[in-house]
Parts: sequence; C-alpha cells; structure tokens
Amino acid sequence: MELEPSPLARPFPDMPEIGGATPRIARAHYKDWDRCDLTYVELAEGTAVAGVFTRNVCCSFEVELGRENIVQGRARALIVNAGNSNAFTGYRGREAVEAIMDQVAAHLGCPREQVFVSSTGVIGVPLPKGRARAGIEAVLGSDPCSWEEAAQTIGTTDTFAKGATAQAVVGDKTVTLAAIIKGSGMIAPDMATMLGYIFTDAAIEPGFLQQMLSAANEESFSCITVDSDTSTSDTVLAFATGRAGNAPLSSFDDPGADAFAAALGELCRELAQLVVRDGEGATKFISVEISGAVDDVSARRIGLAVANSPLVKTAIAGEDANWGRVVMAVGKAGEPADRDRLSIGFGGIWAARNGQPLADYDEAPVAAHLKGEEVAIQIDLGLGEGRATVWTCDLTHGYISINADYRS
Repeated sequence: MELEPSPLARPFPDMPEIGGATPRIARAHYKDWDRCDLTYVELAEGTAVAGVFTRNVCCSFEVELGRENIVQGRARALIVNAGNSNAFTGYRGREAVEAIMDQVAAHLGCPREQVFVSSTGVIGVPLPKGRARAGIEAVLGSDPCSWEEAAQTIGTTDTFAKGATAQAVVGDKTVTLAAIIKGSGMIAPDMATMLGYIFTDAAIEPGFLQQMLSAANEESFSCITVDSDTSTSDTVLAFATGRAGNAPLSSFDDPGADAFAAALGELCRELAQLVVRDGEGATKFISVEISGAVDDVSARRIGLAVANSPLVKTAIAGEDANWGRVVMAVGKAGEPADRDRLSIGFGGIWAARNGQPLADYDEAPVAAHLKGEEVAIQIDLGLGEGRATVWTCDLTHGYISINADYRS
C-alpha cells in the first residue's frame, strides 16, 4: 500500500558518520514489497549499549532477548527486520531470532549476547528462517549505506524517513550523536512503542548510558501517543562506540556529562515528535500542555487522557474549538482535578477560567489557530506545581484506511 507523505513531514537532516558504527541494508523479502527491509549496523568492539523496551506483556522474542542481553552492556551488531514483527509466533519465532544472532555472531567472532535484533510489521507470522539466513548473508556482504537509507529501510507505514543529530563537548572532545527512528501507528507512551536507534562516538560506561537513556525516555518517548496502543515489539537502543577519544563518562561528576545528557534528551524529544508528525492519517501536530497539577506524574497522566481521547482528537481534526471535550477528558483521567479551578485554552487563548467560560471569549482567533498544522491545548488545574507536555496528533479517516488495509 503506497502512502502519501504526511503533511507534517520534516526533511531528513544532514547526518554525520559515527566512528565505529557502519550501517548496511539488504532485501530479505519478509513482505511482498519491492524495497529493502533489512538493516544491519556493525559496531566497534567495546561499544556500550543501553535500552528501553515496550511494556506490552505479549512482546516479541526480539524484545525478550534484548532485555536479557542488555544486562551485559556491550554490543557488536544491530539487526532490524521490517515487514514482520515476529510476535506471537511461539518457539519458531524464538528459533528465528536465535539463528540470526548466531549467524551474525559467527561472522563477527563475538558472543551471541552482543547481537541485538528488532522486528516490526505484521503480528502472528513466524519470521521465515530461510529468508532470514539469506537476508543476513546478503547484508553482511553489502556496501555501507547512509543513515537516511537505513531509516527508510526500518519503516513500515512510515511516510517519511526520520532522523536527528546532536553534538556535545565532553572534556576536551566534541562528541556526536546520530539517530534514526520509525513509528507511525500503534504508538502509546508505555515506554517507546517504536523502533529507535541512537549512535554516538562518545565513550560512556554502560550503566551510566542506561541511566541517561532512561531519564531521556521519560521526557520524550513516554510523552507521545498516536492511538493509545502499546506495540508488542518496539525498542529504543543507544550505542556508544567510544571512538571520540574522550575520558569515559561514568557519572554526572565527570566533565561534560551534563552536556551529553542534555544533547541526548533533546535528540530523543526530536525523535519522539517526528513519530507523532507521521501519525497514521495525521494532519495536525498537537501539544497538550498541563500546568497546576498536584505533581508532574499526575500532570502527564491527565495530558495523556486528553491526548488519547477520540472525541478531542476528532474535534481538532474538524478544527472545532470544543473545549467541553477537553473538560471531559480531564475529568475521566482518574487524577486530582477540581471542576471549579479548571482552565482551558487553545493557542494561548483562554476559553474558560476557574470552572466557567469567559464572558468575553472570542472564538475567532481560536478557530484560526485550529486551522494551522500545529495546535496547542493549555490546561491549568489550579491545584499545585505539577507540569507536563504530551504530544499527539488528530484522528482522521486516514487512520482507519491505513489500518483496515494493513496486512495487504
């Protein structure tokens, strides 16, 4: 199924090479399409790895094995299959993943636990071991490719390739980060629900890399939703090759650690927002800004209740300033809220304050704001200092069309 590019698409950035990380692509024919569907990134010996994984309890074996392998903290290779999620496939699914890991590990001469595999696509179809073997053989012998080609290859219903880059000064060295991500539907904030891969030439101890990635995830991938559905497969991995030559970072006491954490956090927010911009059928990028909650956790839960509301999302799609639907979503969140302190606004223009509509409310500027591609909803609960921002998209008939035809 050929998809038109999202009206919210962003161009792929000029991505730098990362010392110690070499991407390659090939065709494994996991789905009936005329495109590459297998990405391989070879990583320098000693590369540190950290990861966050979907919390869906019906996860794939790729996720299950990834969780097990991440503990040892080192990686030599990443394999990403597109077109087949290999989830809910029984022992055949696990055997396929283990065969891929063994084949790559034998090629590199490394422990199997240092080979990380991800799959994305249709659920319930075992990954064909013969195609997997031939695909790995092909990709191991292929020429290096660009990050943009790698990003295109890991996509499924994505309508544009997504990537981001950043730099930070660590000690006396400038380190670089480059990342690719895929995601369009089955996106909910129960970790990541997408496939995202971050590569840096910085030297970082695995435990500290995990600490920073987990913190960045809380402010990025765990703050987005397209459809409230948490995927069975998805993963965000960070790889630090150490080729920049900096003194290895092991804690926030080390020079440059704060700068790297800030760059990683901004990179993850950019990636997360790119996924929302490519939400299936999306025409509006929506920021839900919560203030005045009892704490930040409550604020995010309320923001997600609003962002996941089909009534709110369809109102925005129809450019209807129906703030009553926002009130409804706040009230159903199960978090502390006081009807008589609640304030609702769009695009910085308050429609209701302290539990009642403003007497001089003029809907015309709000209607104009809703006609744009970027929409902001402001919610002030008037209860405390808790704040959060959640990002989502509108809900259109395009979402139905894409998902009704997904397997074909």
